[in-house]
Amino acid sequence: MKRPAFFDTNIFIYADDASAPAKQARAIQLITDYQRSGLLVVSIQVLQEYFAAATRKLGVDPETAQQKVQLLARARVVRFVEDDVIAAIELHRLNRVSFWDAMIVHAARLAGTDLLYSEDLQHGAIVAGIRISNPFLAA
Repeated sequence: MKRPAFFDTNIFIYADDASAPAKQARAIQLITDYQRSGLLVVSIQVLQEYFAAATRKLGVDPETAQQKVQLLARARVVRFVEDDVIAAIELHRLNRVSFWDAMIVHAARLAGTDLLYSEDLQHGAIVAGIRISNPFLAA
């Protein structure tokens, strides 16, 4: 059986983006597989970013975007406290990734996962023990 995996916001955005059909199909497949197996992990940050990007960039109706956030919130959701911001700043400083990407990596680490699906970070890189996988490279 698969291990839990953390999903960055861009995976959910592509699931709604009909202008990139290959990426959309791959995102939907990956999300569905992990949701069904109960191994999908997100953070509060991902839920917030998804809603903002889906409504602003893709023009998704806010009610529809809210419904998707409610579905995603059924997955394992990482929540942050003050010390997590400091830990992400450390990741940012030491690994030269953006602060927001450092928050994503830190959330994956907090969840105990070792796999992060993201298009934003370097495929195959390992940051703070988290392996980055861009699921769209073959798409």
